[in-house]
Amino acid sequence: MLTLTDLAALADAHPVDLAAQAPPIRIGDAVYSQPILMGTVNLSRDSTYRESIAISTESALRKSRVMAAEGAVVIDIGAESSTAKAARVGAQEQIDALVPVIRPLSDEGIIVSTETYEPSVVEAALTAGTQVLNMTGVQHEDAMLDLAADSGATVVMCFSGGANVREIVDLSLDGDPVPDLLAHFEPRLERARQRGVENVIIDPGMGFFYGNLTDPLTRARHQAKVLLQCFRLRPLGVPICNALPHAFDLFEEHFRTAEGFYAVLALLGGTSMLRTHEVAQVRAVVRAMDTLSV
Repeated sequence: MLTLTDLAALADAHPVDLAAQAPPIRIGDAVYSQPILMGTVNLSRDSTYRESIAISTESALRKSRVMAAEGAVVIDIGAESSTAKAARVGAQEQIDALVPVIRPLSDEGIIVSTETYEPSVVEAALTAGTQVLNMTGVQHEDAMLDLAADSGATVVMCFSGGANVREIVDLSLDGDPVPDLLAHFEPRLERARQRGVENVIIDPGMGFFYGNLTDPLTRARHQAKVLLQCFRLRPLGVPICNALPHAFDLFEEHFRTAEGFYAVLALLGGTSMLRTHEVAQVRAVVRAMDTLSV
């Protein structure tokens, strides 16, 4: 069981990191000093979270507008699922699906994020009005960073053990996960700064598939461990985004409440952007955590 003693021991072990202030999130001219929500809309039918799937452009627009009304500051839209068995979606097919959704939302003043690892998709999305690049690969990282720098877009730099999120890799599960994350992100952040990207957010990749995290409870424990320790990534000097798990084997028929539970762990751990399929529920959790003083 997770206890106050466990949390106190974690805080006592890393007092400097815990005391460090998380930098604000910057998107365009907007600055967010408090945690914000990223709503998720999936244009691929292969997504494991069925409720987030948009079956048409009209469906995607409706879901995005509802999430924005519920409190999502950013709407993240992807055209290819990152699950292991999902069909590959070519760059042009992604563009054809994404642009008709991005353009009207952007015209309405909704901040859109595009999830991709393909530079041509990045270019089309930025032209259509995307303000956030949710970058899920490193193979073409320099090209994508250059596009982001030219447009002034904010970059969410996701953990990627392989060329992109569709390349299945194993994680190191023995001991402390944070040193590996620091070693992964440090050179990438330096490269982003060198290429002129001013606003970067990092995502430890807890929403992605890994070859040695197929056991549901092992995966859930690892995700909780990382979420609670994200404050230890603050020396990198950038805000942290986390995709909230839904842990079906823990919550079963109540799985849609899981993201609210994990939001508590993420907020305690220092997450600045919560990527969620359940915007209204997680917004209530954020509000409650902000209001309560115990």
